[in-house]
Amino acid sequence: MSNDAAREKFRDYLARKGLRMTNQRLAIFEAAFARKEHFTAEELLDHARAIDDSVSRATVYRTLPIMTESALLREVDIGTNIKYYLPISTNNAQVAQVICVDCDKIFEISAPFMEWYGSTVSTKLGLTPVTQRLQVSAHCNALKQSGGCKNHA
Repeated sequence: MSNDAAREKFRDYLARKGLRMTNQRLAIFEAAFARKEHFTAEELLDHARAIDDSVSRATVYRTLPIMTESALLREVDIGTNIKYYLPISTNNAQVAQVICVDCDKIFEISAPFMEWYGSTVSTKLGLTPVTQRLQVSAHCNALKQSGGCKNHA
């Protein structure tokens, strides 16, 4: 999905909820869609403030659920107290997440089998899948072997 299409989807979703597209929300949207890797709310706040210094922490924390409910962002919980986010594009709907437990970096790989698997196991139980995720936690082999890793800060 292009940024223009995503921005329009966000405007439409806000309008259906009776909310306005404020300058702060627009800055948060722009900051989120400029990210190529997973980000936290605090990282998003820093990037949004670089666009509009009036963006408040409260507005970021109120806007993130709106953006996830509208299917613009995917929320990723890796089992820590921090949630991560990533814009949803049309080509990353069925993904598996692999989390490096050494540096908390999140990798996403295409997993087209997930839709089939979720549907198959749900149907056997007389259910219809709503959401699903595959998440793997792993150690970095390079860090273990050599003590260094390009992803480990």
